[in-house]
Amino acid sequence: MRRRRSPSGHLPPRTLDTEEVDMVPGACGIPDARDFPRSLAAAGQRLEANHWAPSLADIILGGRLPALGGGAAEEPGSRFVEPRHGVRLPEVHRLSDASAAKANPVEGQLSRVLDLPPENLIKSISAVPISKKEEVADFQLSMDSLLDNSNDHSRPDIQAQATRLAEKLKCDTVVSEISTGRGTVNFKINRELLTKTVLQQVIKDGSEYGLKSELFSGLSQKKIVVEFSSPNVAKKFHVGHLRSTIIGNFIANLKEALGHQVTRINYLGDWGMQFGLLGTGFQLFGYEEKLQSNPLQHLFEVYVQVNKEAADDKSVAKSAHEFFQRLELGDMQALALWQKFRDLSIKEYVRIYKRLGVHFDEYSGESFYREKSQEVLKLLDSKGLLQKTIKGTAVVDLSGNGDPSSICTVMRSDGTSLYATRDLAAAIDRMDKYNFDTMIYVTDKGQKKHFQQVFQMLQIMGYDWAERCQHVPFGVVQGMKTRRGDVTFLEDVLNEIRLRMLQNMASVKTTKELENPEETAERVGLAALIIQDFRGLLLSDYQFSWDRVFQSRGDTGVFLQYTHARLHSLEETFGCGYLNDFNTACLQEPQSVSILQHLLRFDEVLYRSSQDLQPRHIVSYLLILSHLAAVAHKTLHIKDSTPEVAAARLHLFRAVRSVLANGMKLLGITPVCRM
Repeated sequence: MRRRRSPSGHLPPRTLDTEEVDMVPGACGIPDARDFPRSLAAAGQRLEANHWAPSLADIILGGRLPALGGGAAEEPGSRFVEPRHGVRLPEVHRLSDASAAKANPVEGQLSRVLDLPPENLIKSISAVPISKKEEVADFQLSMDSLLDNSNDHSRPDIQAQATRLAEKLKCDTVVSEISTGRGTVNFKINRELLTKTVLQQVIKDGSEYGLKSELFSGLSQKKIVVEFSSPNVAKKFHVGHLRSTIIGNFIANLKEALGHQVTRINYLGDWGMQFGLLGTGFQLFGYEEKLQSNPLQHLFEVYVQVNKEAADDKSVAKSAHEFFQRLELGDMQALALWQKFRDLSIKEYVRIYKRLGVHFDEYSGESFYREKSQEVLKLLDSKGLLQKTIKGTAVVDLSGNGDPSSICTVMRSDGTSLYATRDLAAAIDRMDKYNFDTMIYVTDKGQKKHFQQVFQMLQIMGYDWAERCQHVPFGVVQGMKTRRGDVTFLEDVLNEIRLRMLQNMASVKTTKELENPEETAERVGLAALIIQDFRGLLLSDYQFSWDRVFQSRGDTGVFLQYTHARLHSLEETFGCGYLNDFNTACLQEPQSVSILQHLLRFDEVLYRSSQDLQPRHIVSYLLILSHLAAVAHKTLHIKDSTPEVAAARLHLFRAVRSVLANGMKLLGITPVCRM
């Protein structure tokens, strides 16, 4: 399998109390709220001469709620910006601490007590994790994170500080309640204001909800190349390629959603000594009819057979070596056979990728760089970096002192190129072609050293842009077997998940009404596969379990699809006539509030995943959202409710379905509307 720097800048973890995590039965860990920065550049309170400074509500909400009461209000002559979720609020004019203290008692008190300018307070504001056991505030100001902890003996009493601060602060029409927790000052937001703002923004932004957040406002559009999947031509698509394919697809989806120009490259393993073996093997054991009818299967069988023969018969190994030399020298007959293998293989890959919902902008390959790799060797030699060994191979000593672990072989004794040489040529060519800002390679963690050496060689060759190259490594999947035994090929897995889902759906009444039950089964099965893969750290190995994958309850992809289908059914059943307007007073139940609090955090989750390229943050968020929706669905009935209540609840469930679908699509999952 084709191989592939973990991005820096990820946010620090926080340990949650048990009662915070135990939200609903089967719910997964709550996404870390403290990790997410909030902005002050959203709203303010009017000052003299049309100057503005952030209010307490603005510090807490980062511009998420519209101007009401104690919050900002539109004034003549004020300038407006699009803050966190696009809510139009007056632009903040930065003031000195003294000005803020004079004009706004709240900010002045915070600044004096904490010895910080108002804009710095945002770093210590976090959303309070939802809890099943008790109603919680919406946001909290952590006193502990504000105070200098370099000398524990000199630190004041945190709880006393929190209490004194809370006593000095006053509520307004946005902040309805102020209290203290363990070293925190907690703020509860006007419920109707929270309801109206969140739901209106979700519906208004649609598929862009969360992506318009001011967390991404300073993000410039970049050219990004993502290389992923990269199977070996003439070998069947191994399940080991599945992780590279779905992880690379997620990264490309996320980058595109954030507005970057993304090029998806499938860099095929279509060159090397294995083609010497395959060419010789096909001449000995190949059949044209079998090649045309089932190319990947037949080429795999030939490859296995010729490998066995080469191990026992040196003449076969010699013939294979000679065949590859002919390829390197451009022999037309050898190249024609190789081209046939490549074309037939790509045709099969495209069919499989279509089942996975994955596409590529470019099918490249090592073969593209067999000539350019010679130019790389000449450049290395001209810079005095190429060294010949006793065996006749060419190496580059990256340590400069002969450290064996830092020796990278770039040419065989017969002058033919190697994997690393072709990767160097490919990277140089892509910079010339795409002028990328970032190039990401998605491969298993076994390729880590390879990429470290490739990036280092690019640096010493004089290519400063090598620092823009990143390797995103992932761990190994263990225990993936079908009922027939060990799984070797990805298509076996896809067929297996479709078969199992069809069997699981057979007893469900709505299955008979599906236009294409096989397509639905495959989409639900793929969701199950992707969610199991994405729940943990990408770098971790994990044990695959068919039983766990297809559970309809708990933290599974099946549950996500079921939730989306059920919410879609609500809209179909009760129509969209209710969705013109709604009364916020009808959504004040604890179940509604928990959903609203969770919807408010979607941009934070997207931001975190954009920083460390880990899909698990989005997975965790969506699973919690689905559990919250399941609880609400049981208690917040639409049927037999008054039209006003029904309309409000439909708005809520529509918002949940919209955000759920957005997140699933980023992960590479196609939401189903019936199952």
